[in-house]
Amino acid sequence: MLAVLGFVGTLALVTGLIHLYLWKRLVRDTTRPGRWRRIGTVTVLVLAVLVPVTMVGTQAGLYWLAWPGYLWLAVMFYLLVVLVALEVPMLVARLVLRRRVVAAEPTAAAPEPALVGAAGTADPPAADAVRQPDHDPSRRLLLARGAAIFAGLTATGVTGYGIRTALGPPQLDRVQIPLAKLPRSMDGLRIATVSDIHLGPLRGRAHTERIVAAINRLDADLVAVVGDLVDGSVAELGEAAAPLRDLRSRFGSFFVTGNHEYYSGVEEWVQEVDRLGLRVLQNERLEIAARGGVLDLAGVNDPSGEGGTGLAAGPDYAAALGDRDTSRPVVLLAHQPVAALEASKFDVDLQLSGHTHGGQIVPFNLAVRLEQPVVSGLGEVDGTKVYVTNGAGFWGPPVRVGAEPQITLVELRSR
Repeated sequence: MLAVLGFVGTLALVTGLIHLYLWKRLVRDTTRPGRWRRIGTVTVLVLAVLVPVTMVGTQAGLYWLAWPGYLWLAVMFYLLVVLVALEVPMLVARLVLRRRVVAAEPTAAAPEPALVGAAGTADPPAADAVRQPDHDPSRRLLLARGAAIFAGLTATGVTGYGIRTALGPPQLDRVQIPLAKLPRSMDGLRIATVSDIHLGPLRGRAHTERIVAAINRLDADLVAVVGDLVDGSVAELGEAAAPLRDLRSRFGSFFVTGNHEYYSGVEEWVQEVDRLGLRVLQNERLEIAARGGVLDLAGVNDPSGEGGTGLAAGPDYAAALGDRDTSRPVVLLAHQPVAALEASKFDVDLQLSGHTHGGQIVPFNLAVRLEQPVVSGLGEVDGTKVYVTNGAGFWGPPVRVGAEPQITLVELRSR
């Protein structure tokens, strides 16, 4: 809970600064002092408060806040992106406008001799002679309004596209990954991989049923659910997760914890997932004997459990990967791709991960690269191959742009 509150506090500060910028560009620059500016200011204040209130409220079970709060979060993000991108062209336009206005002003003529009146005093200069340069504020206002309208239409259009993508069915991708140690008899072993289902305020049982049906159509040898199944307690979401008991595969379905399980009561969820028939790999490995060959399947807990004990413990790579037969290939299930930095020290052949959502909304994927070595698809970390699936759900805004929801059939190939 402390981690969640810390995150919400940071989010409140950041969104507060963002809303200050949006107020300047969308309200102050586009209105004259008066009623409309006051209305715009109040609206921005309400929206600024809505974001942290939504984060806290949904944690407290106020799920009706989710749609307005998370949708505004997405629109806010794209308004920020578009307006920042417009800063340079807007600056150029303002400079050009000012230069044209100045160039259009009449050249000052030589001063005429002052006329002395009957009282012996000079007449006052003409009004035109003392008028200050007019840089045409109406044109600047029109320019600001045009930029605001463009930003608004772009942000809402992209958000609408992202909602349709996020709420649509996950795409089914297939990837072949060669493993040097894989026995020829196991060539073609298939692992249906899914992550980040994120059952919660906006996704329920129907979401799980659709994912289970899609996985079962793949006729996989193994099913790997690599974390972030839920955003809520077992009491709130146990019924939504229940269809997982219908997963089918030849050699079993497996689960490892993600960071959101630690925010949602990890001990209860480990027991619940196990009750639904998925084997929870908590810093352990087991042998998968198939087609006359053997490989090791291992799983580690999410780093969010650092310092915890029992079912809430953090990752222990030595427990999961140490003292094994290194002539056999090992596939590691780890929620976060960054786990490969430690896993590579144990000669892991392949790590299957999620967590990143593929960035979820472009250009946020660029920020994810600062934290994770692989954002989406197949990569390599210190000799360990890492495959990262985009995830089948979403977190926060029900929006995906540039990273469609995904279930992946990983096919292992021998060389």
